Amino acid sequence: MSLALDLPRRRFHPGLLVLLLALPALALALLRLDLTLGSGAWWPALLGPDTETGSAVDMAQLLVHYSMLPRVAVSLLAGAALGLAGAVFQQVLRNPIASPMTLGVAAGARLALTLATLWAPALVAVDGGGVSGWGGRELVAVAGGGLATLAVFGLAARRGLSPVSLILAGMIVSLYCGALGAALTLLYEPYLTALFIWGGGSLVQQDWQTTLWLLPRLAVCAVLIAAMIRPLTLFELDDEGAAALGLSLGRVRFLALLLAVALAGFVVAAVGVIGFVGLASPALARLAGARRVRDRLLWAPLIGAALLCLTDQLVWFLGEQLPTGAVTALLGAPLLLWMLPRLALGGRPETPPMAAEPGRAPGFLPAAIIGLGILVLLVVVALALGRAPSGTVTGQTVWLWSDPFTAEMLRWRWPRVLAAVTAGAAMAAAGCLMQRFTGNAMASPEVLGISGGAAIATVLAGFLLPVVDRPAQILASAAGAVLTLLFIIRLARRSGFGPERVLLAGVAMGALFDAVVVAMLATGDPRATQLLAWMVGSTYVVGPADAVATVFVVAALLALAPLAARWLDILPLGTATARALGVPLGAARLVVLLIAAALSAAATLVIGPLSFVGLIAPHIARLAGFRRVLPQLAAAVIIGAAILVGADWLGRTLLFPRQMPAGLLAALVGGPYFMWLLWRRA
Repeated sequence: MSLALDLPRRRFHPGLLVLLLALPALALALLRLDLTLGSGAWWPALLGPDTETGSAVDMAQLLVHYSMLPRVAVSLLAGAALGLAGAVFQQVLRNPIASPMTLGVAAGARLALTLATLWAPALVAVDGGGVSGWGGRELVAVAGGGLATLAVFGLAARRGLSPVSLILAGMIVSLYCGALGAALTLLYEPYLTALFIWGGGSLVQQDWQTTLWLLPRLAVCAVLIAAMIRPLTLFELDDEGAAALGLSLGRVRFLALLLAVALAGFVVAAVGVIGFVGLASPALARLAGARRVRDRLLWAPLIGAALLCLTDQLVWFLGEQLPTGAVTALLGAPLLLWMLPRLALGGRPETPPMAAEPGRAPGFLPAAIIGLGILVLLVVVALALGRAPSGTVTGQTVWLWSDPFTAEMLRWRWPRVLAAVTAGAAMAAAGCLMQRFTGNAMASPEVLGISGGAAIATVLAGFLLPVVDRPAQILASAAGAVLTLLFIIRLARRSGFGPERVLLAGVAMGALFDAVVVAMLATGDPRATQLLAWMVGSTYVVGPADAVATVFVVAALLALAPLAARWLDILPLGTATARALGVPLGAARLVVLLIAAALSAAATLVIGPLSFVGLIAPHIARLAGFRRVLPQLAAAVIIGAAILVGADWLGRTLLFPRQMPAGLLAALVGGPYFMWLLWRRA
C-alpha cells in the first residue's frame, strides 16, 4: 500500500495546521494564567516565584511555575516525540495506520505495571520523585515496553524484519499483552483503578523533573533520526529498489524502528499511554501537503506537539480527572475526519501481504475435514463438560460430564456455544474480507469503527437510561453500528471507497469512540465499569433468541461472500490492475465493505467487541497455506469459530465460579499459537 499522495490543487500548508492548533492552545494558556494570577504577576511566576511571604499570590505563582508550566512543556515534548515516532513508523513499515504503539510498547509497559502493582508494589511505590533518574514506575514501564519490543523483533528477525512480519508480530504481542492486562484488571479491578488514569495518559506535573528527564533523551533520538533522512527516503521504494541503491534494509529498518520505539517508550514511561497522537500527526501532515519524508519528519512533530498541548489545555478547563491521552482522540479524530476528504491517493501499489508468504498450500478438503472435526469436538466438550460445586466441601468443585446436572445446564449452555460459533465465524470472515479489500495486514473489523460505534452507544445507553436490559442493549448497539457505517460510507464515497480512506476514517472513528469509553471509565462511575466485561467480548447474557437469530443473519452474509471472490482476488493488486481486469472498483469495494461491516455488526451485537479473532484468524489461515480467497475464507471461518468456542469454554470453567470473557480468553489461547506459527513460517 503506497503512502504517496497526489495532492489537490488547493494546498493546505502544514504550517497553517500547526497555527490552527497552536493559537487556541496559546490563548487558553494565557487565559489560564490570567485566571490564576492576574496579568501583573505573570513574569515573577514564569521566571522565579517569590516564596518568602507565603501570601496567596505567592502560592499561585508556585502553582504556575511548578505545575502549569511543566505540564505545558511535557505536553509539547510528548506530542512532538510521538509525532516523530509515528512518522518513522509509517515510513519504515509503509503503512498509513502504523503508530508508535504498533510494536507493543504501550501494551508491554502496561502489563509490566499491572504485574508490579499486584505482586511487587514496592517497585512502583510513589515517592514524589517523579522520573528523576531510573527507578520505580518508570523503570518498570520501560522494561515492560522493551521486552515486548524485543519479542516483536525476535519473531520477525528470521524474515529480515520485513514490514509485514513486524506488523504481524507487533499486533499479536500487543493483543496478547493487552489481553493479559485486561484479564488481570477484571480479576483485581479494585487494586488497579489508578492504571485507568495512567492508561489514558495523564500529564499532571508537580515539578520540572519529568521535563528534564525527557528533554535530553528525546533530543538524542531526534538528532539520530534526522541523520537518517536519506535512508528513510529510500523506503518510498519497494525493498528490491531500495536494496539496488545500496540500502541495507534490515539494518536501517532496525535502527529506525529502535529509535522510534525509544521515543514512544520514554513518553509512555513518563506520562502513560497517549496513542492517537502518533497515528494522527503524520496523517495530518500528509493531508496538509507534506509529501517528502523530510517534510513529514519536520511537520509531524510540530503538529503532534500543538495537538497534545491544545488537548491538555482543554482538559484543564473540562476537569482535571480526565486523562489527556484519551481526550486527545476527541479532538484529533474529528480533525482527521474533517481533513480526510482532501486526501487524493496515488502512486505505486505494493505487493499485497496475502501473497508474501512462501510455502505450499495444503489440500483444502482434508484440512477442512480436520478443522471441522476439531470444531465439532470443541462444541461437544463445551456443551457436555463443566464444573459444579462438589456439594461436600465448601469452595471445592468437581468436573461433570453427561450427568443429570449437565443435562439441566444444557439449556443455559447451548445459546452461549452457538453464539460463540457464530460470532467467531462472522468476525473471522469480516477480517478476511477487510484484509483482502485493503491489502493491509493490520486491517480487521475493528478498524471500520463498527465495534466502537456499538460500544459507545451501549455505554451511553447505560448512562442515560435507568435500566438497560438485553433488548435495549441490542437496540443501542445496532443504532451505533449503523450510524458509524453510514458515516464512513458517506466519507469514503468521493474516492470510490479507496482502501486508505476507509482505513483512516475507520481508525479515526474507532479512536474517537475508544476515547469516550476510556474517559468514562476513568471517572470511576460504576455504570461504566459494569460494561467492561461486555466490551471485551462476553457471552454471559446471550439468550436462545439472540443465538438463533444471529445464526440466520451470519449464514446469509457468509453465503454472499463467495459471490465477491473474483473481486477479492484482484483488489489487493492495486487500483490500476483491478481496472485493467475489468473490476468495477466503486461497486466492488462498496459490496465488500457492506458485507464485512454487516458481519462485524452481527457478531458485536450478540457478544460485544472482539479484538482478536477477526484480526488473527485470516492470518492463521494464510500462514497455514490457504492464499486464495475461498479457501482462506473457509479456513478462517472454521478457525475463528473454534478459537471462540474454546475460549468461551475455558472462560466458563478455569476460574469457576468466576468467569472470564470469551474475547479475552481467545487472545490468551490463540496468541501463543499464532506466535509459534509466525516464528515457524518466518
